[in-house]
Amino acid sequence: MGMNGPLGPTVTLCTHLIMKSELVVDVSREDISIALLEDGRLASLQKESRNIAYAVGDLYLAKVKKIMPGLNAAFVDVGYEKDAFLHYLDLGPQFSSYSKFIQEALDNKRTVPSLAKTTFEADIPKQGTIQSVIQPGQMLLVQIAKEPISSKGPRLTTEISFTGRYMVLMPFGDKISISQKIKSTEEKIRLRQLIGSIKPKGFSVIVRTSAENKRVAELNHEMRTLVKNWEESLAKMQRSAAPSLIYEEDSRAVSVIRDLFSPNFENIYVNHEETFSQIQNYVSLISPENKDIVKLYSKDTPIFDNFNITRQIKSSFGKTVSFRSGAYLIIESTEALHVIDVNSGNRSKASPDQESNALDVNLKAADEIARQLRLRDMGGIIVVDFIDMSKAEHRQQLFDHMKEVMANDRARHNILPLSKFGLMQITRQRVRPALDITTSESCPSCFGKGEVQPSILFTDKLEEKIEYLIDHLKIKKFNMYIHPFVEAYIKKGVFSLYGKWRRKYGRSFKIIADESLAYLQYKVVDADGKEIDVKEESDMSSSQSKTRAKTRQRNNEEN
Repeated sequence: MGMNGPLGPTVTLCTHLIMKSELVVDVSREDISIALLEDGRLASLQKESRNIAYAVGDLYLAKVKKIMPGLNAAFVDVGYEKDAFLHYLDLGPQFSSYSKFIQEALDNKRTVPSLAKTTFEADIPKQGTIQSVIQPGQMLLVQIAKEPISSKGPRLTTEISFTGRYMVLMPFGDKISISQKIKSTEEKIRLRQLIGSIKPKGFSVIVRTSAENKRVAELNHEMRTLVKNWEESLAKMQRSAAPSLIYEEDSRAVSVIRDLFSPNFENIYVNHEETFSQIQNYVSLISPENKDIVKLYSKDTPIFDNFNITRQIKSSFGKTVSFRSGAYLIIESTEALHVIDVNSGNRSKASPDQESNALDVNLKAADEIARQLRLRDMGGIIVVDFIDMSKAEHRQQLFDHMKEVMANDRARHNILPLSKFGLMQITRQRVRPALDITTSESCPSCFGKGEVQPSILFTDKLEEKIEYLIDHLKIKKFNMYIHPFVEAYIKKGVFSLYGKWRRKYGRSFKIIADESLAYLQYKVVDADGKEIDVKEESDMSSSQSKTRAKTRQRNNEEN
């Protein structure tokens, strides 16, 4: 919000020295979108369904269905439409101890077993076979390591872990590992001694970078919370039948923010009261001095429109992405890899020297490619076709620059130097499906048939909806969201249509622009923020009409 204030130019000048980071959380009925802004520019976008199943980190009680010796893996039933995949290498070295412990817990359901009193077995061999340790029909407590992607089911692991802000707790071990990003030897020694004094027997701990310089009380509190999660998961497992969900994060928004959060954030804006409270409570717990940066957004304008995020999403996703001075990227994706082509376009500031021009475009393209990989969460193999450069020092400069701009990417990645064909190969960790946002808009009037209703009558339709809401449904206070061009037309002039309608039907309703809508789309939200469905069969395609008619018929039969 401060971006539009009178000190705008001064703030912009300062952000070149210290990057201004903000989070904007948009909670809708179906999903939660979290945008990370750096100096007002969209740097990362995460979209999570509010009722997502089989998310990374979820624990399931599952049943082994089939052993595949050729793959050295097993297919496991976790309740998903396709069997999940469990490879021998994902069992973990302590699988014998794990297997014995889980079986005892399932056999004796009256008491929750304690890891502290368990005798650990010898590690399983690294080059062992799946059939020697797992049998069809065996019950396992498994964790989702990769969400279902495309035609594949989830990928599983039995190396269970519980992730907190400061540490990762892993049952069936006794090691303490410290993040390599903590450089101070004294701090590493302090953390190792501290964690060793509070860690229960039978657990390994990975200390995260954010634990640096934290007090023992904060670390001890999180340790107790993670141990409690493990004990409650065991108790629930003993009461459950496979396949069933045993443990999941309390809030999708909090789990995403846990990984994104930085004390350097200036603001976190949230447009949903319950989610606002969850995030504020979480920030108060891990960083009490920053709890005031969490702010409830209550304006009528859609939150992503207010922070210019909708416009950036529509310009950043899609097949063609423009960046500097007319240059652009073409991004194509297949099942196995992503291909990015760099084009110089009609650059207005093109250098007369072709080699310098190619280097300039390639360096700026590298900046945009690093941003696109984070933004779309692209994973697997990425092949980039840069503009050809003849000088070896320029190719090396581009390679070094690409490594530098991807240094802040949290996903594991590997970058190879340019090949003799000018191609750069990048591999990037793929945990979730790539974020695919369609930026082209389907016509809401013709549904792809090529014929539309008279657009001049659209304002008549909107007035009919307003009359229906106020006179028939007796809803006086509501917001109607429409495309910005239509909103500008309705509100133009002293004697606008908007003014006429408010004089005729009362002044309790508002008409507001929403950049996410297509030209002839609209939606209505009541005073409590709930969407009101006022669409009729005439507003929809024939298939949508039939679906609605069947739903109405079924509801009538039930009543």
